[in-house]
Amino acid sequence: MTYAFITAAEAAATIHHGDTVGIGGFSSVGTPKAVPEALAAYAEAQHAQGKEFKVGLITGGATGCQVDSALVKAHAVSFRTPFQSNKDMRESINQHEVQYFDLHLSQIGQDVRYGFLGKIHVAIVEASDLTDDGEIILSTSVGISPTLLQVAERVIIELNEAHTGKLTGMHDIYIPANPPYRTEIPVYHVNDRAGHISVKIDPKKITGVVRTNARDHIAAFTPQNETTLQIGHNVAAFLLREWKNGAIPKEFLPLQSGVGNIANAVLGALGDDPNLPAFSMFTEVIQNSVIDLMMKDRIRFAAGSSLTLSEDRLDTMYEHIDTFRERILLRPQEITNHPEMIRRLGIIAVNTALEADIFGNVNSTHVSGSKIMNGIGGSGDFARNAYLSIFTTPSVAKDGLISSIVPQVSHVDSTEHDVRILVTEQGVADLRGKSPSQRARCIIENCAHPDYKQLLWDYLKLSEGKSCHTPMSLRNAFKMHIAYAETGDMRNTQFES
Repeated sequence: MTYAFITAAEAAATIHHGDTVGIGGFSSVGTPKAVPEALAAYAEAQHAQGKEFKVGLITGGATGCQVDSALVKAHAVSFRTPFQSNKDMRESINQHEVQYFDLHLSQIGQDVRYGFLGKIHVAIVEASDLTDDGEIILSTSVGISPTLLQVAERVIIELNEAHTGKLTGMHDIYIPANPPYRTEIPVYHVNDRAGHISVKIDPKKITGVVRTNARDHIAAFTPQNETTLQIGHNVAAFLLREWKNGAIPKEFLPLQSGVGNIANAVLGALGDDPNLPAFSMFTEVIQNSVIDLMMKDRIRFAAGSSLTLSEDRLDTMYEHIDTFRERILLRPQEITNHPEMIRRLGIIAVNTALEADIFGNVNSTHVSGSKIMNGIGGSGDFARNAYLSIFTTPSVAKDGLISSIVPQVSHVDSTEHDVRILVTEQGVADLRGKSPSQRARCIIENCAHPDYKQLLWDYLKLSEGKSCHTPMSLRNAFKMHIAYAETGDMRNTQFES
């Protein structure tokens, strides 16, 4: 077929005020780059003429500066969902300039298909290749791109020639049927294929194709420090004990890990331990540590929704592409995060908390209960359904002014019922089979920073002097948060008797 090649500016001019725009990509990779920036410029031009121009944004996950920063600085976003990690977008959300609703990443694709979020007027998706018969081969991520391509009224494709000819065969595109016609997802092992390597849509929907040639620029992780390395070693040591005790099968189980330094530290510690067998990943984000451990034959196979790699690791993958093509699959996030898959495969999930309370409730998203940071992402999908659900956090933040272990979290994302293991650099709290009072003692003893242990013991003692199942004091539950807000230091907390 013949594609209509257009400029980014021409593509942007086809988008109207009030449109809902679906943006492809996941974890700031494989996202369209040229058209969103051109759309921001178009919005500014419309505003200069006294015209209204705002669009709603539905994405698979984080999109990066080319989308979030560009459009929010142009005051061109009315609402945003389901996940973001951009400073400019975060500030606009917290200032109520953009309406934001958080959502588990496994749900956004099917919510779009079910029509819960209204019409998708335009989908903008990055591809690495287009075939002559109208099939779209995605680039470095999948996210909800297949669903957006399926349901959008109009489609704009960015053909990113930086990846052309390299990624064909690395995608496994499968979308479950809608109820009541849904059957099981036919994936029984991490490396099973269920779908197709490409997405095929009605070519009449394609407004045009914009040529680009730009790799994803992933912000470098901050260097590892003693705290993150110790958390990684604590998680690895716990899993090794579980494996030796037979609580984890001898073949080991697939791992899921969040993004960032702690996730890299955990994977690095597991990969470097010669006592553990090589393992597989069933996760959202395939990051640098996965490529490194594959090169060492410590990770056998990885399935995820994005290749969130630095330039040098992407080069490594492309230099050995025939090998990696057989060991990596990119799937829709609806599959990588699906409860059915997580339970069937027995995933060991390791995610990060902003804070946790002494009963095991976790806050992943809000500072002081009110200011959004990023979003729940996929942590809730995995925590609820994992074979083992592990949350990690440094025991303190802001150079010790904040304790990450508190009497009551200021916002709940994952409840005590879904958090099995809590890990800080101080140690590991195994919460399985424990009552609220027992969990509180376990967390304070094993996870709290020494500067805050006595405070937390004091709170527990005050709260346990009642007839109750969960020793909570309404009067004192947020006193540590209040002390920080008023004095800048949680150590100044004064509980009321």
